[in-house]
Amino acid sequence: MASVIDGIKGHDHEALSLEQLIQLRNFKIRTRIADEQYLRSHKEVELLLSGFFREMLLKRPMDIQEFAAEYFTDPTLPEKIEAKLIEKQKQ
Repeated sequence: MASVIDGIKGHDHEALSLEQLIQLRNFKIRTRIADEQYLRSHKEVELLLSGFFREMLLKRPMDIQEFAAEYFTDPTLPEKIEAKLIEKQKQ
């Protein structure tokens, strides 16, 4: 039986050629670098996620999906994030 990590059929170590494995590795590296650059240039993402996790851990809701839906659809959330960005820039 395949594990969740392996997927439905498991790993097929011979499915990709050496060239394809090299291309895949390079793609993963480029993607990771691009993601890192994006996150560094968008501080609001860090504030958004850290705020969500902080509130979740403080309130410990029974239904995390419902809590997340309410948190991320809060109409005042953009203003809260903007205020935190300004506060962080002053530091």
